[in-house]
Amino acid sequence: MSWSSRILEALLCVVIGLAPGLLASAQDAARSQKRIALVIGNAAYEAGALATPANDAGLVAQTLQAAGFDVVGARDLDEDSLRKALRDFTDKAQSSGPDTVAFVYLAGYGLQLAGENYFVPVDARIPAAADVPSRALRLSDYTRQLAALPLAARFVVLDGARNAPFARTGDPLAGGLALTEAEPGSLIAFNASPGTVGPDEKGPYGAYATALVEMIREGGLAPAQVFDRVRLRVDETTKGAEVPWHSSRIDARFSFFERAADAPAIGRPEEVASLRARPLREIGARDAYAVCLQRDSIDGYQEFVQAYPRDDMAKRVRALIAARREAVTWRRTWMADSRDAYWSYLDRYPRGPHAWDARRRLRQLSAALEPPPRFVAISYDVPPPPPEEIVYVERPALYLDDPIYAFAPPPPPPPIFLPPPPAYIVELAPPPPPVAYYALPTPLFVPVPTYVSAPTYVEPPPNNVIYQNIHNVTVINTINERNIAISRDPGSPPAVSTALAAGAGAVAGAAIGAAAARVALPPAVAQKAALRGPPTNSAPGTPGSFGTAQSGNPQPGTAQPNTAQPGRSGPLPGSVPGQVAPQQAGQPQPVPPQAGRPGVAQPNAVQSQPGQPNTPLGVAGRNPPGQALPGTNGQPLPAQPGRPGVAQPGTPSQPSAPATNQPAPQQAGRPLPGANGQPLPPQQAARPATGQPLPARPDAAPGRAQPGQPLPGASGQPLPPQQTGRQALPGNPTASPAGRPQGVSPQGAEAPDRPAPQQAGRPGPAPAGLAQPNAAQPSAAQQRQDAAAQRRQQIQDQQAQAAQQRQQQADQARQAAAQRQQQQADQARQAAAQRQQQQADQARQAAAQRQQQQADQARQAAAQRQQQAQQAQAAAQRQQQMQAQQAAQRQQMQAQQAAAQRQQQMQAQQAAQQAARQQQQMMQRQQAMPRPGPPPGGNGGGHGCPPGVPCR
Repeated sequence: MSWSSRILEALLCVVIGLAPGLLASAQDAARSQKRIALVIGNAAYEAGALATPANDAGLVAQTLQAAGFDVVGARDLDEDSLRKALRDFTDKAQSSGPDTVAFVYLAGYGLQLAGENYFVPVDARIPAAADVPSRALRLSDYTRQLAALPLAARFVVLDGARNAPFARTGDPLAGGLALTEAEPGSLIAFNASPGTVGPDEKGPYGAYATALVEMIREGGLAPAQVFDRVRLRVDETTKGAEVPWHSSRIDARFSFFERAADAPAIGRPEEVASLRARPLREIGARDAYAVCLQRDSIDGYQEFVQAYPRDDMAKRVRALIAARREAVTWRRTWMADSRDAYWSYLDRYPRGPHAWDARRRLRQLSAALEPPPRFVAISYDVPPPPPEEIVYVERPALYLDDPIYAFAPPPPPPPIFLPPPPAYIVELAPPPPPVAYYALPTPLFVPVPTYVSAPTYVEPPPNNVIYQNIHNVTVINTINERNIAISRDPGSPPAVSTALAAGAGAVAGAAIGAAAARVALPPAVAQKAALRGPPTNSAPGTPGSFGTAQSGNPQPGTAQPNTAQPGRSGPLPGSVPGQVAPQQAGQPQPVPPQAGRPGVAQPNAVQSQPGQPNTPLGVAGRNPPGQALPGTNGQPLPAQPGRPGVAQPGTPSQPSAPATNQPAPQQAGRPLPGANGQPLPPQQAARPATGQPLPARPDAAPGRAQPGQPLPGASGQPLPPQQTGRQALPGNPTASPAGRPQGVSPQGAEAPDRPAPQQAGRPGPAPAGLAQPNAAQPSAAQQRQDAAAQRRQQIQDQQAQAAQQRQQQADQARQAAAQRQQQQADQARQAAAQRQQQQADQARQAAAQRQQQQADQARQAAAQRQQQAQQAQAAAQRQQQMQAQQAAQRQQMQAQQAAAQRQQQMQAQQAAQQAARQQQQMMQRQQAMPRPGPPPGGNGGGHGCPPGVPCR
């Protein structure tokens, strides 16, 4: 066998050995799961602010990030932004593919009306129940859209069953949320059971959000198990005041996190399964209450009441049964949607939570608002409520913490069902205040235990620092510290690039990726935030709760003052955390900030804010557009300290020198020497000879160009930062005070009438450390100085022109942004008008269809009734005819019978008469016949009668 054959055999063996692994890798890649999430927390309501929803949304969003979700989220959204955010998310889900898991979490105010659930934006004004459909978002519109998409699983969590301050006039709304059913492949969850309202929470986080985060981080739990345990935890945390609810129809295998094989057990699942399989009366009241709470069904609750009717929890469980029975009855009524259905509900619950909903619908159906004496009642899946339940459903909503009911607090769940809450949940600190419009708060993230990790088949979300470092304590702590620093000083974080944020795996990367750890805004919300000015924070560094509208985060729709922030510039409003605003095409790259240069803001100077008009040219040292720059074409320079002809500030004027042949110093308002072909002045004394360098000055600024060296800025060299606080020196006639661009004077400033500065060669005190100048100086040095001054002036002119160009570009960008904003506003108004028109048309069409259907049904019913009447009349006639026929037949039969009887009687009479006649005739014949005499000879002779027979 040759070497080539052996090599081929070895390669073939290697390929055969790697084939299973390659196939498994291909299968894993094929079944990679993408996870996306939308998290909204509305707290700053105009009708009444809430304390926890924004913080809850930030906490849930952070946990979903750790689980591998690509999360977008926002807080305090108005109606337009909320609709656009949900629309963008459904579009994103549609384009994500069939292996995508979508998660939607909405925290704020939720409402129910006519069997539908609504989520309320922060700017909603709902004075009456009729305003709910037009001012709030109907949840089923989006759940149906998600259900129609080919996704792996869908989660919709509405944390909104609260005491809502809406619809205070007219007929009241039913409280809480309406019972619904999850679509196939979906899970829908509420923070409170249908028909019940959760308690008012003061923060910093809500009981439902913290329980949800805790159970998601446990790992290894199916979706239904997660929310079953959430119900137990919330019931324990709120002392029974809030009992969550969910409906799950997810058949696919899914878990937020996976749990290692050597991880500690979550409770004792074998014992729990054994207890759930046994009758409740056999396991004790405490375990039975936990089991029936996990089941969360009417049958389970009724079994508990039957097994423990005198237990302290029996009264509380009866209230849960009453609320669920009423919710089931109303859902069946709403789905039937007929007069008999609503009359059936009112017959059971005349003062129930949905009684006004039923009457509103009956009014639309033009039917009686109260059940008539006779109607066809529909059938329900549950029996009518017993009298002891009515007390719990006589009001619009059930408050489980209402003192009027005097419910005993429930016991904590047994440890086999649910261990005590972990320390990181109990000691969870409030989040730092957000630093951008609509941005969610960023709580301090706690690393996930090493035995809990995201599934390997999850597709890593882009630019997710939390997901990449869920176990790295050092990186997480650095990110947390950086987020706190950012909240205290929004101007402190450097610009974050996507590449750096994605690779932040070390401490330095974590500090850079702190912005990437924050949740990105939905695209439509980010565009809206970018058009607003930078946020202000009235209380930097203090973790704020969202009980009211937060400082620095005004409510949408309110005008904000254009306040400048001295000394720093905050992040651009609406910028997605972890991303840098793209450089616009055609715009020059920004020059590094240097003190004393044109177009650069100085410390403690008021700067224009993004989104607001910048300071126009000509103000604060800038020329208006169209005017020549100072010093160009030989124009006189404005008077400034440090220039020839102007005394230094704070420097005493020197005595006048005697008249000499020295030229007079350049006065303010005169052309520069040598401009426009003017002759240069004769050389001044006290200058070194030609070719000799100027004497070194001990107080010269470091980095200052010396004679014989190229000037700063020449040949494209960078300009050094100007030194602050230095004064003009002899030999540097163009120096200017720090913080003011050279060659530029403030608006309206005029050259003051001051004595000329001390010139070299004139009597006066010399600066300390400098030798006295010589009596004469060659003209070449003066020319070099003048040329240097001119070059410096040219550089300043170029910088001023560049600043003017940048200003013009900024003005154009602002105009374009304003035009885009106007166009977007117009488009939004047009779209809103179109939507309203479409909704109105649809409503009219639906009303017309309903009226037409009702008219058709009425006509059909009338026709049926008429037909039934005709049929009844015909039947009555037929019956009468039959009765008449029967009577006639009876009469005929009676007549026949009487005739027969008469005939029989006649025949009997005739027979009797005939028999009598025959007998009479016989008697007559006998009488007529002669009697024979006795035979002669006595008895023994003749024809005598035989012996023993009488003779006739």
